[in-house]
Formats: sequence, structure tokens, C-alpha cells
Amino acid sequence: MSGVVTAPDGVPRCPWGMESEQMADYRAYHDTEWGRPVHGDDALFERMSLEAFQSGLSWITILRRRPGFRASFAGFRIPEVARFTDADAERLLADAGIIRNRAKIAATINNAKIAAELAPGELDALIWSYAPDRSGRPAPHTVGEVQPVTPESTALAKDLKKRGFRFVGPTTAYAMMQACGLVNDHLAGCHARAATEAAADAAG
Repeated sequence: MSGVVTAPDGVPRCPWGMESEQMADYRAYHDTEWGRPVHGDDALFERMSLEAFQSGLSWITILRRRPGFRASFAGFRIPEVARFTDADAERLLADAGIIRNRAKIAATINNAKIAAELAPGELDALIWSYAPDRSGRPAPHTVGEVQPVTPESTALAKDLKKRGFRFVGPTTAYAMMQACGLVNDHLAGCHARAATEAAADAAG
């Protein structure tokens, strides 16, 4: 499987971050966002929601619609989304700025209601409690070494489902863990790996 690729700009990246000029936004996401620690209930709720919408689609599809999602879902502020009604769900089904999937929209509203019942900071603590020991995870050298499901993501998904969250299977949970910095899956030699490690150290 493919390892790090050196871009025309001379920067080594994970192969998925080495896209055409037409996908510069994808490179920027790879370089500056993916894998950096994300904290805060609302911020993690947003990532959980977007990963659920991504299921079956490419991430670039979600990334380019993220402004639309934020506008339509009240900035993913949990208390506000938790108050969404059936009328809001119908409004979202007609919203071309997002992915119009009835089950995923319903799951997002449901998940906000569940999250709203938690104490402030509890969702953050819950998700981060499943972060594996960083010292025990060697840097992957190829894309093939990065598994889509781990014991930690399986356990996180089970815990979230037990609490009533939906569209949070082990694969979706692991994608969220990767995106939010619970793990660092930038390949060895990727320029973003060291910066991601430094961000994790700074976050404690």
C-alpha cells in the first residue's frame, strides 16, 4: 500500500492529502486540521455528526458542505439542535447545503437530545476516555497499516450506542478519533505528523 508522497511543493504528505490543485481545500484539511486535538462538547458533537453524514460518501463531499451544515444545524450547538422539531427536520430535508438523508438528520437531532442530557464537559470526557496510549502506537508507514476499526473505537461505539446515540458504529467512531486527535494516523515521514504530535503534547 502507498506510503508518504512528496508533493510538487516539496512537502511530504499522506497520499490522501496529496491531491490535485482543484482539491487544495483537502490538502489544507490534511495539513492543519486532521489529527489535531479537538475538545469541547459542541466541537465533538459536530465531528460526530459530520462523520455520521460522511458514512458511504467521500470526506471531501462533507468538508465542502461544512459551512452549510454549520449554518443549518445552528453551529452544532447542542442545546439548540436538541430543540429541533419535526418541522426543522423537514426543513433540513429540503436544504441543498447539506446531505439530505432523513435517517442521518434524525440521528443528529436525536444525538443532540442525548448529549443535552449530559453534564457540561461530559461528552468530551466520555469520548477522550477511549483515546489509546500514544506511546504504544507506532507511526504507520503505509495506508494499509491504518485499520478502519480498533478495539478502542469498538468500545467507544458500544458505549455511545448504550447511551442512545445513533449512527456511531466502530468505523464512524474511529474516523472521529482520527479527525479529533485521539490517535495520530499521519504516516511516518508526513510533515503533519510532528505538528500533530506537538499539538497533542500541548493539549496534555
